[in-house]
Amino acid sequence: MARAGAGPPVRVRDARRGDLAGIREIYAHHVLHGLASFEETPPDLGEVTRRFEATLARGLPYLAAEAQVAGPGAVPALQGYAYAGPYRPRPAYRYSVENSLYVAPGLEGRGIGRALLEELIRRCTALGFRQMIAVIGDSGHLPSIKFHESLGFTRAGCLRSVGFKFGRWVDSVILQRPLGPGDASLPDAAPPEGEA
Repeated sequence: MARAGAGPPVRVRDARRGDLAGIREIYAHHVLHGLASFEETPPDLGEVTRRFEATLARGLPYLAAEAQVAGPGAVPALQGYAYAGPYRPRPAYRYSVENSLYVAPGLEGRGIGRALLEELIRRCTALGFRQMIAVIGDSGHLPSIKFHESLGFTRAGCLRSVGFKFGRWVDSVILQRPLGPGDASLPDAAPPEGEA
């Protein structure tokens, strides 16, 4: 179990079908109230399920963070989730993945995102991927940018005004982190497990 700042210990594990309603709820909040996603209408549970299954079918990690809620009959509460997806569909990108990470509203800054992203990095490295890309919505979202930088990501660029949401133009900040040896050596002859 990872300790996530104030509050009960956080456990990061593989996401399950039973988590999908909670995952949809967390994501819907971020779609409706933030710029982490450029979607404007939250997907329904069927679409969230389709995306989840597509990630697993590629052999990529999809993680959930939970904490034990105190009290009689307490059950673990979903606090956030993260997954890796293909960075781009063309075969030459097969050693690169893009991360997605969302924490339940009100639980930011407690180490939940760190626990999720550290495990996501570990798993993608073990699968043989060499680069992880983070695309941050809004160049003004410094907490997310600094959070990624604290885990070894560096800024690779900024696409100015590529999104339009909440009545304004929004940038996308691209950050990149090498996995394992990164580009210091050639990859194995075979593509990573669960080729992106």
